[in-house]
Amino acid sequence: MLLVCGAFFAAAADVKVVEEIVAKVNNEIITRGELERERKQAEARLRAQGLSGQRLADAMKEFEKGLLRDRIDNMLLVQKGKELSINVDPDVSKFLADMQLRTKIGDPEKFQQMIRDQLGMPFEDYKAELRNQYLTRRVIGQEVSSRIHVPHADVEKYYAEHKSEFVRKERVFLQEILISTQDKKPEEIPALEKKAKSIVARARKGEKFDNLVRDFSEADSAKNGGMLDPYERGSLDKRIEDLVFNQERNYVTDPIRVSGGFLILKVVEKHNAGQATLEEVENEINEKLFMPRFEPEIRKYLTRLRMDAFLEIKEGYTDSAAAPGKDTRWRDPAMLKPATVTKEEVASRTRHRRLLWVIPIPGTKVAVRTPSSSKG
Repeated sequence: MLLVCGAFFAAAADVKVVEEIVAKVNNEIITRGELERERKQAEARLRAQGLSGQRLADAMKEFEKGLLRDRIDNMLLVQKGKELSINVDPDVSKFLADMQLRTKIGDPEKFQQMIRDQLGMPFEDYKAELRNQYLTRRVIGQEVSSRIHVPHADVEKYYAEHKSEFVRKERVFLQEILISTQDKKPEEIPALEKKAKSIVARARKGEKFDNLVRDFSEADSAKNGGMLDPYERGSLDKRIEDLVFNQERNYVTDPIRVSGGFLILKVVEKHNAGQATLEEVENEINEKLFMPRFEPEIRKYLTRLRMDAFLEIKEGYTDSAAAPGKDTRWRDPAMLKPATVTKEEVASRTRHRRLLWVIPIPGTKVAVRTPSSSKG
């Protein structure tokens, strides 16, 4: 008996804690290592923004308050998306295909290696992160955003009370495609000009400019869909300014010869000088009024998910958005024993490299980025 006990304790002494579980969310876990990696990534981002000393300490203290909350939020949203049988595989495939086109890497193996090199994570992990990100968007859109309505009367009231916000300078919003002539031989230039003219013809026939940007543009702006910052009158080259300010929305220019190649511009939007009309700013006001309604609703929804979930949190860790009245303590002391996992279990789990999860504002390209996220 003593030999058996001795062997047991000797084996127990050899056990090494590889990772510590700090929370259980239904059939998934959150580990201390994941939270620590997220904390380090946040600190690096803040330092890159120029924060140091007390400002950095204060920002990190605020971030850490919501760290476990945000991890639980995202895990619950992904789980809900799976429960609702939401299929986002087509969205993920399209996103990756568009990315591959933008990077102009035709070989799938080389494209996947580029992902591994740039993001420091396996391609399949990145793909899983994208899937979870799309799931959270779809759940939020379906379960929360779609149920929020901003009455037109509220839009009119806001406009009447804030007219001074909508007095504008004359501005133009442009999208660009650049066919580069850099390092090209003189005899290659005519073919490039012909290519630029064919792109203009396709755009004017109704082909989506975004797709043409993706497929052909060699400008840095291509990764942002070719969108440029708005220009006020007087800030552009005169020949370009006269061209775009005198045209209406959706106008596509002929190829413009510039030092780096052939430039094609599309007039996306124009703001005339003076007081903007309600019709011109209605979408903008909708966005302003939507978010104050959205934020309490998404929190209510996440509280309901918490109430319905099996949720246990280890002592010493706090969910700052805990559902009122819900006991999330580890109830059975014996359950503390599996609060560690083996090296093999850690290796088999998907690595949780966080992407910022994005909540799109309906009807716009504007997005609200939350300060941290889990798998989506």
